[in-house]
Amino acid sequence: MKVGLLRAVGVATAVYGMAVTAVPALLARPSGLVDEEGRTGRATRTSLRPLAWRDAVSGLALAVAPEGPALRTAAYVRIAADFGDAVLLGATLPGRDRKLAAVAVSVGWGALSVAGLLTGGRREVMSRPASGPLQA
Repeated sequence: MKVGLLRAVGVATAVYGMAVTAVPALLARPSGLVDEEGRTGRATRTSLRPLAWRDAVSGLALAVAPEGPALRTAAYVRIAADFGDAVLLGATLPGRDRKLAAVAVSVGWGALSVAGLLTGGRREVMSRPASGPLQA
């Protein structure tokens, strides 16, 4: 597991999630969820904030979870969220280009977490306790 990569994904996701929670237009504009004047409607802002908060909290968990099962679980949550976003946004956003961009971004972030889980980093080596007359 590459802990540093997982932590970096977590921090970036948490920061982005907090930013979109505060300013939903950061996600609404590139997603095409704005009106003709480029404004984000109240219902859209209301709908995007929980999604952004999910990203903020799951990113924070990935950034601070203790190494081991807790970090692995936080990574699985992020992967599920990112790949779920790819499926749902790819199926529902307006316009082919926006759909493709959303899928690419979501799969890209999910793939970073997968890479963090699957690639080597620090490995713990289990050693047997010494025994016998020369035991230290």
